[in-house]
Amino acid sequence: MKLTVIDQSPVQLGSNDTRPAPQLSAELAKKCDKWGYLRYWLAEHHNSSYFSGPNPATLISHIASVTNKIRVGSGGVMLSHYSPYMVAEQFRLLSTLFPGRIDLGIGRAPGGDQLASIALAYPANATHGEVYSRQAQDLRNLLDGGLEDDHPFQNISISPYSEHSPELWMLGTSGGSAALAGHLGYHLSLGLFIAPAGQKYDIVETYKSAFADAGHKHSPKVMIAVGGYCADTTEEAEYIASSQLYKKTIQQTRGYDQPWIHPDQVMDDMKSFSDREHRYYNLLKDSFAIGSPDIFSEKLSEFSKYWQTDELAILTVTHDFESRLKSYQLIAEKVA
Repeated sequence: MKLTVIDQSPVQLGSNDTRPAPQLSAELAKKCDKWGYLRYWLAEHHNSSYFSGPNPATLISHIASVTNKIRVGSGGVMLSHYSPYMVAEQFRLLSTLFPGRIDLGIGRAPGGDQLASIALAYPANATHGEVYSRQAQDLRNLLDGGLEDDHPFQNISISPYSEHSPELWMLGTSGGSAALAGHLGYHLSLGLFIAPAGQKYDIVETYKSAFADAGHKHSPKVMIAVGGYCADTTEEAEYIASSQLYKKTIQQTRGYDQPWIHPDQVMDDMKSFSDREHRYYNLLKDSFAIGSPDIFSEKLSEFSKYWQTDELAILTVTHDFESRLKSYQLIAEKVA
């Protein structure tokens, strides 16, 4: 099974290691490189107190420089904020510096609030995904050297090294993104960890059908991204997962965000949960892969079988860095 790490560079207040979260991302990446993970992807978030990775390209460059084999990429660049030409230049340069090791995953979501979107576009006006399909097409064509003859930038150059390009992925949670990814020839990364239910295999069928109809010469790839927590026992795995499950439950049911709190505090606070909050928490828990190494491996196999792919990405966010690091180590020892 081919495993990817999804790293949101979370600020984990319970860690004994007090280095800034981006430095801990580099530490985790070095370990995952040794443990046999295939890819290490960095997320993009803005105007956040809890995520510290606003610029995937910067972290990709650093992490690729301190690792040896693992592919490093974006999961993803929030393309609505940027010129496709700028992104193409960045990732052509990264691919030139680290040949055969760079992935470019793009997404439609803003990765932050409305104020951040306005600030990123200022003094121009922010876009909110309405031109995403055009941007994604231009980005692919810029990297492939295939802009339309009547395109205003048809004669523009990205770099002298056109033989170096990233592997292109599109992030999605729905059939809409899947159809676009297939039509444009991107690989598809489906984020199951974003919503606890509702995604069905027909999303992959939509993607593969659109890919085939477009007549691309390369083969499609599908990656399934899940929340994942592994510990020596299933009880311990559920314990370390509770900080993330609680945070997402409160965000969904009460509408406010907060840091990841200690699992002991989660257990205490859950005593006052409403029935709705208990249902959401358990629905979310059931959608994740949580357990001892054997149980975790079985759950990944179930995901792999249902989605018919051997590429799985794992998002693990805990109250402390140490349990997060151990979780990825146990997964690698059992699965990678």
